[in-house]
Amino acid sequence: MSGSSLAFLLRPKWIAFHLLVVTSVALMIWLSFWQLDRLDERRAFNDLVAEQIDIPPVPLGDLLAESGDDPTTIEWRQVLVAGTYLPDQILWFNRSQGGLAGDNVLTAMITDSDNDAGTGRTVVVNRGFVTLGADIPAAPDGEHEVLGRVRLPQERQRGELTDANVGSERITEVRRINLDELSTQLPGDVAPVYVDLIDAIPALSPNDPTPVPPPTLDEGPHLSYAVQWLIFALCVLIGWALAVRRSIRSRRRALTAEALE
Repeated sequence: MSGSSLAFLLRPKWIAFHLLVVTSVALMIWLSFWQLDRLDERRAFNDLVAEQIDIPPVPLGDLLAESGDDPTTIEWRQVLVAGTYLPDQILWFNRSQGGLAGDNVLTAMITDSDNDAGTGRTVVVNRGFVTLGADIPAAPDGEHEVLGRVRLPQERQRGELTDANVGSERITEVRRINLDELSTQLPGDVAPVYVDLIDAIPALSPNDPTPVPPPTLDEGPHLSYAVQWLIFALCVLIGWALAVRRSIRSRRRALTAEALE
């Protein structure tokens, strides 16, 4: 194959085509490696959650003392909390569970003298899920013991919607659990974490919210997505090669026809 027969590949429209192919392949390879990075993050998350959940539960006060000023070290740990629920509740809306849409019911609990002052903390307990349209169970009366999982509060990220009633006299529903905002209407020393209820004494009744299940510890679709992006990149390269080959053949036939005339 002579160099002159390939000269058309250096024409502007072909150069643009080559650049498009190179850019597309580079982007797809980057997306593939990005999915592999996401897979590594997911595996690290799974290992952390599995390790934390397997540790036997301890009183929340002890666990907070252990964490010092870094509550991130105790997320997903199981804790024991005992105390009395406050009557007012907050709905964490736009939640889903078991394929159903609904809300989580947040109820603050005054614990039994587990802080340094000996007066008991206020702990926000996510009592669980209720479906849309269902009646919201009232906060239980009397003393209760809760087994739960430690969770970290959330903050609004750039571009996310704000909570409609933040800054009002009383917050009744939220898009996320921001303890700094909720603490303005809660008494006493508010714990820097909240608790997903797992079980309780007295035992939960069928009318109580359904406890939030632990996170699913699977690897997700990241590996398959990574392979798919590599396959797409290969398809683009094959398409480029076929296009070049077809153009070369067409030009050869045209040149041969001219020579025979």
